[in-house]
This record gives sequence, structure tokens and C-alpha cells, in this order.
Amino acid sequence: MTKTLTTLLLVAGVLTGCTLAPHYDRPAPPVADSFPTAPEGYATAEVKSGETRRAADIGWREFFRDPRLQALIATSLENNRDLRTAALRIEEARALYQVQRADLLPTVNANGSYTRARTTAAQAATVLGQAGVTEVYQVGLGISSYELDFFGRVRSLSNAALAQYFATEEARRSAQISLVSEVAKAYLAERSFAEQYDLARDTLKARESTYGLAKQRFEAGATSALDLRDNESLVAQARVAAAQLARQRAQAQNALEVLVGKPIGTIENLPAPVRLSDEHIISDIPAGLPSDLLEQRPDIRQAEQLLLSANANIGAARAAFFPRITLTASAGTISPSFSGLFDAGTRAWSFAPQLVLPIFDYGRNLSNLDLANVRKNIQIANYEKTIQTAFAEVADALVARGTLEDQVTGQEEVRNAEQARYELARLRFRSGIASYLDELDAQRQLFTAEQALIQARQLRLNNAIDLYRSLGGGLQESSPVAQQGTPGQQGTVTQ
Repeated sequence: MTKTLTTLLLVAGVLTGCTLAPHYDRPAPPVADSFPTAPEGYATAEVKSGETRRAADIGWREFFRDPRLQALIATSLENNRDLRTAALRIEEARALYQVQRADLLPTVNANGSYTRARTTAAQAATVLGQAGVTEVYQVGLGISSYELDFFGRVRSLSNAALAQYFATEEARRSAQISLVSEVAKAYLAERSFAEQYDLARDTLKARESTYGLAKQRFEAGATSALDLRDNESLVAQARVAAAQLARQRAQAQNALEVLVGKPIGTIENLPAPVRLSDEHIISDIPAGLPSDLLEQRPDIRQAEQLLLSANANIGAARAAFFPRITLTASAGTISPSFSGLFDAGTRAWSFAPQLVLPIFDYGRNLSNLDLANVRKNIQIANYEKTIQTAFAEVADALVARGTLEDQVTGQEEVRNAEQARYELARLRFRSGIASYLDELDAQRQLFTAEQALIQARQLRLNNAIDLYRSLGGGLQESSPVAQQGTPGQQGTVTQ
């Protein structure tokens, strides 16, 4: 009995190695061989840090140098619900693959049965036996409806499920990269509104103080009602700006807390924030080559795994045109008494192979094959579109990098010029050379220039984050050199 089942298992293992799936060739990337340069008249920004590693090899703790931002990212990786769902999707796909993979080998079950039946005289006359009550005890091992995979149908379905599992794992990595970048950009947005709010609040205090002096001068007859109303308008404008920025800051913090997964105030030992003008808040990275995206971007690897799954399903559709051979077998003992189950002469076995050959199915198998081919072509188009999207994201970030550097530099010059203009206008007014309207206009323009500078710095930092994310950065916490076996490395699954 044992020898027979062992032989069947060995034969089954030999027969499940082939597949009718077409040979897979990776589609050529439908993008240029190099990334575009900066617009004419703008030089490509140099990498300040001298970094030569790939973005995917730079841990997010190395890229984001702000300790507060590091703490927020670490908390989000533990508490974000979308990332948690993506991780559970991996477990779901792993279980589905294991279920499909189990069909490659026979399922051996131990069984035991007891039958008690009464045979009538009429039944006894048609078969050998006697009328009366009979009892039958049976125990043994059995294989039920195991498909001998001559043409690789089950193997192709298993390969398709494996590719789906790998695609789900890549989806989780892509979700982590997106989460890291979104937390960083939400943090910068909150910091930008906070700095603008502080600026508006200080401006409001200064304008209220100036308005008080202007009111005293008006009551003393030293200035006109027009000057007083201009001061009053500036105070109201500053109050509106402060209220608007306070609301935007609160909303930005709410959005950040959703990404982090818990209230920011409950995070222990959270460092104080740094200003957006700090040059060390974020490091810089090189662009690399377009071909590197195929290995660095999890979403591209996910699209390719879905393409591999569709390719394997073609093999299963092709195998449906060929005969399916299933095997049902059992071996054990049978006896009319429980005590005699293992006596000599009680052994029994059965062997029941079944062959099913499709002859006429009204085009079902042909339509399934056409469907599998169409779905593969859809996945090819999705794969190529994913590559094009990744290329465009990197190209946009590179094109913007040089222009944003110039924008920040230019905005700093505008702020400095408006600061000097305001000081001169104030001195000219106090000296009686210019009117008070010149000082008010200079004060208004200085506030606008300082706000624009904060926003430009945020745009430049957001651009660095976009480039880091689009190049596949954000998956590792630290460099592979400093930390071996970091989370996110694709695990090995036995096929």
C-alpha cells in the first residue's frame, strides 16, 4: 500500500514540470535613452552632497535629515492604515498562491468508514449473499481526483498565482514609497503654513502698532484721513491673512496626522521642527539612467509581475485543448468486524484513472484562449504606460530642479530688495521727503515677498522629494551598507 502511493507521488512530481505558456520576453521600454535636460537658459542643478549612489539605495533617514520628519515617517510606517492594508494584501495573495500550488501534488487523505445495512431477500437473489443485516469496517489511504498535469495546466495556474503574489508585494513597496514622500510633503506644507502664519502674526502686531501711531497723528492733525484709512486697511489685510493661514495650518496638520496614523501630540520625544531655510533639511541625489527605473521602481516591477501572470494564464488556456487525466486511488483494509481489520486477507485497493477529452464545447476553450491573449496585451500596455509615467515623473522633477533653484535665489533677492526699500521709505517719511503712502506700499510688498519666498522654498523641497520618490527612494530606512537585510527585500517563495 505504502509503496504504491509513494510510486504515484514520484510519477506525479515528474509529470508536473512542463507548461504551454509562451516564452516571456520583456517588452522594450517605450522611452528615450536619457532624461531631458533643463530648459534653455537654465543649468541643471548640481548635486550638492556629491552623492553617487542610486536613490533606491539611499535610506529615507539619510535623505530626510530633519529629526522631527524622521520621527513622523517612522510613526507612519507603523500606524498608517493604508500601508497596513497593503501588508495584509500580501498575506492574502500568499495564501491564495499556496492554495493553488497545493494542486501540483496529490492530496492524500486517511479515511475510515463503518457501514451497517439490511439486505432483503429480493436483493440477496440478485447478488451473491444472504438476506439479513451486514456490517463493514474499512480504513485506508486515498487520493481523490488528482490531475496528472501532462500539459502544464495546473503548473501555469500556480505560476500565475505566484506572479500575482509578487505583484502584491511590489504594490506594498510602492505604497510605502508613496507614504514616505506624502508624509514628507504634508510635513513641509504644515511647516510652510506655520512659518507664513508666524510672519502674518508678526506683521499684524507691527501694523496694529503703526496704526495706533497713525491714529494719534491723525487726532493731532499731523496726517490726513487717507493715511489713517490706509493703515486701517493694512491691519485688516494682515488680520485676514493670519486667520486664513491659521486655518490652512490646522488643516495641513490634520492631513499629516491622517498619514502618520496617530495624533502628533501623542508621539513621545518628538524633536522641534526646523525652518524651511535650513539647507540640511533634505539631501540631494543624482538622476541616474532611465534603464535603472526598471529595477528601482516597485510599480514597474508590479506591472511586470502582472504581465507574467497573464502570460502564465495563456498556458492554462492552451492546456484546456488537451486531455485532462485525473486519478482516484485508495488502499487499505476491509473487514466485516472491527477486530479483523488488520488480519491477513483483508487488504483492498482501487485504482480509477479518468480521461476527459474536449470534443465540442461551442468555442468555450477557444474563447478562453482569446481572452487570455487579450488580457496579456492589456498588461503589456499597462506595463509600458507605467514605464512612461515613471519616466515623465523623473523628467519633470529634473527639469524643475534647476529652475526652482533659480526661483528661490531670485525670490531671496526680491525679499532683500523689498526689505531695503521698506527701510528707505521709512527713513524718507521720517525725514519728510516722501509721503506715508510710500512706506505703507513698501510694507505691503515686503510682506508679499516674504510669503513668496517661503512658498518657493517649499516648492524646491517638494521637488527634491518628488525626484527621490520617482527614482524609487524611500523603501529602506538606511543604506544597505549600514543595514543588511532591510525590510522590503523580496522574499523567496518555493515554487
